[in-house]
Amino acid sequence: MSSEAREWVWEHSSSRGTARLVLLSIADRVADEQCVSWASLSSLAKRTRASVSTVREALGRLVADGELEQLDDLTGPQRSTVYRLPLAAKALARAMGEQEDADQASADDPEASLTLRLSALRRYGIRPREVPESRETVRKPAVSETSRSRRKPAPRRTGNRHSDVPETGTQNRSEPDLNRRYSSGAAVTSAAEWQVDPATHAWARQQGHLDRLGEQGLHAADAKWRAHRAGFQPRTAGAWAADWRSWIAREHAPSRPNLYALPGGGSAAPGGMTRVEAQTAALLAALDEPTGTEG
Repeated sequence: MSSEAREWVWEHSSSRGTARLVLLSIADRVADEQCVSWASLSSLAKRTRASVSTVREALGRLVADGELEQLDDLTGPQRSTVYRLPLAAKALARAMGEQEDADQASADDPEASLTLRLSALRRYGIRPREVPESRETVRKPAVSETSRSRRKPAPRRTGNRHSDVPETGTQNRSEPDLNRRYSSGAAVTSAAEWQVDPATHAWARQQGHLDRLGEQGLHAADAKWRAHRAGFQPRTAGAWAADWRSWIAREHAPSRPNLYALPGGGSAAPGGMTRVEAQTAALLAALDEPTGTEG
């Protein structure tokens, strides 16, 4: 029956332009004499070479002119929209000799002309649209008393007057969390209070630093270290011991000459002298210094 529906559009439809192309595309899928068809906006836009908004506007004009009906209670293949060409259906009924009965039915019951044979439309993939259940019917079942009793009761808040202050931790986020920082529980002390333990003193002797610096040089290096670490944050004894060892390992002996310096205390070589020449000059200057053993 699609050919008869298209013929009616060509001969009797008053639509023009894109609306006419849209109506022809819908008529091309008419299944039977009921003139019911289905189409989606994207498929109509593709077939008419028009935009989706233009197709939507054309559908509105066709519905307003009475040449097209949108059957919202039905759905087509792939959930497409179902349409009906009512004027074309009446023309086909008249041609088949059923117009008199249709007019009589319309006079007795105005809605009789809208009755469709759904059993015939199901063969073409057109079926009633499924109505979703109301919210009241799909509500979650109420929680039974037994399931509530299984929940663990919330602990009662005690000893905290302010609700915005946590039970544990520091109140001011900018303050360091000492419990978290020293989670091992080791005691901390300042550099001035820390004392060289026997193991660290034995390390200095085994590594040769005591022989290199001497007892007085070791004490001087220790005093210098404590002066530089006076402003440091408190640490554990193990941390101070590791830092003290690193300091002693870099400390120079008091009587050790600076091979890279020239007499006069300058650290840079004078212009025109190479590094080897500067080192040689420093050695000669050290040999010329009085040692107290001269006759």
